[in-house]
Amino acid sequence: MNNGITHIVVVGGGTAGWMAASALIRVLGRKVTVRLVESDEIGIVGVGEATVPHIKLFNNLLGLNEADFVARTQGTFKLGIQFRDWGKLGDSYIHGFGVMGHDIGLTPFHQFWLKGRQAGCAADLGDYSVNTVAAIRGKFMPAPVDVPANNPLGGIAYAYHFDASLYARYLREYAEARGVRRSEGKIQDVELHPESGHVAAVLLANGERIEGDLFIDCSGFRGLLIEGALASGYEDWSHWLPCDRALAVPCARVEAPTPYTRSTAREAGWQWRIPLQHRTGNGYVYSSRHIGDDEAAAKLLANLDGEALADPRPLRFVTGIRKKAWNRNVVSLGLASGFMEPLESTSIHMIQAGISKLLQLFPSDGVMDPVLVDRYNSQTRFEAERIRDFLILHYKATARDDSPFWNDCRNMSIPASLQENIDLFRHSGRFFRTAEEMFAVVSWIQVMIGQGIMPRGYDPLVDQMPDEDIPRFLASIRDVVSKNVDLMPTHQQFIDRECRAPQVVS
Repeated sequence: MNNGITHIVVVGGGTAGWMAASALIRVLGRKVTVRLVESDEIGIVGVGEATVPHIKLFNNLLGLNEADFVARTQGTFKLGIQFRDWGKLGDSYIHGFGVMGHDIGLTPFHQFWLKGRQAGCAADLGDYSVNTVAAIRGKFMPAPVDVPANNPLGGIAYAYHFDASLYARYLREYAEARGVRRSEGKIQDVELHPESGHVAAVLLANGERIEGDLFIDCSGFRGLLIEGALASGYEDWSHWLPCDRALAVPCARVEAPTPYTRSTAREAGWQWRIPLQHRTGNGYVYSSRHIGDDEAAAKLLANLDGEALADPRPLRFVTGIRKKAWNRNVVSLGLASGFMEPLESTSIHMIQAGISKLLQLFPSDGVMDPVLVDRYNSQTRFEAERIRDFLILHYKATARDDSPFWNDCRNMSIPASLQENIDLFRHSGRFFRTAEEMFAVVSWIQVMIGQGIMPRGYDPLVDQMPDEDIPRFLASIRDVVSKNVDLMPTHQQFIDRECRAPQVVS
């Protein structure tokens, strides 16, 4: 290792493994070799099919062609997430990506909306978001290249739905074409250096020994290296995020795919619906303390759009993070580094963020300097804690009292950091984003208002605008948003024109 890092070994495939291998060979390929070890016998979890807009940055880093990527992964486009029955039964709102309305100076748009709501002249908050209006109407298009800066179309932000197993396969082709070497086999043992305690090599069941300078643990919940070999420890957050199991099942597509993910709150958790070109992904994330596995499966199968295409696939998890995501010469990614339930589609983003931080802090001389390792771990924890708080918000901010599960969620204690944000927002609608946390202010605002946290007042800077101008200001934005969405093609029309996937032969 004195000569620097020249051999990187990725343990585990799937989305995390092949994302890591692809990015490392793309950025460091001239200086390192990248080898990935996986076993077809073990398989992958592969249930994550929804993303957030950050993934476009990752795909751009690799130089992927969007149309080809979407078609090859049976993908569709995602403008946001629809939440049904979360605040109370019968409620529905969309957490849309992109901008909301039009800020004026230092005053965010939602503050003008709050004053307008008090005056009785404001429409639903989502009416001022081009993403939300387009999602409801089933429309989609990327922002035009030549759109004026003040046009709502310039604020369109989007992500993707895709088949995670196809995405991993797609990245495998990409990585192997650029020199990543794949080894098939099950890891039987991990060899540690007798002096440093670093991982020296992994030993396969077939007797092969694979050495490395840096190991990327993408072995899933097992954490084969980060936990099995290095005992890094795990921090359990299930007292705040009570769901500990999930069932996933695909069903036949029965309608044009919606340009958004749907999350429907159930009596003991929530159900996802993710539309792809060839099928619809579904799942029930639930608390085993509040519902049995068989009953959860029955509830899931009873609430599908179309015919189930497989038996429900079970997944058990403990929400939380690894106490050290980077320990010695092992960096954990994906499920090996922790698990955040898929409520806001953060799993793939956290893989991407881990890869990005590793590249930014990559050891130049091969020495795992504690300064680099500590910064990586502190930044990883910061982002995870902020995502954690955002997810807890969905459960805490509810008026539902129709089941023991929701009573427990409504009455639970929450982290002080989240309580402070809720209290500030209740007071006057203010929210301040901390450093480089994942979710923007507009995301927090939409969820808090969508689930019934309505501020008592508003920022007094809003009063700089004359009272009589507020109705005209709100109406003009709503009108411009609606007219721009009128110009957009339907989601299906855009897919058919730009990135239609090959037909799946059953």
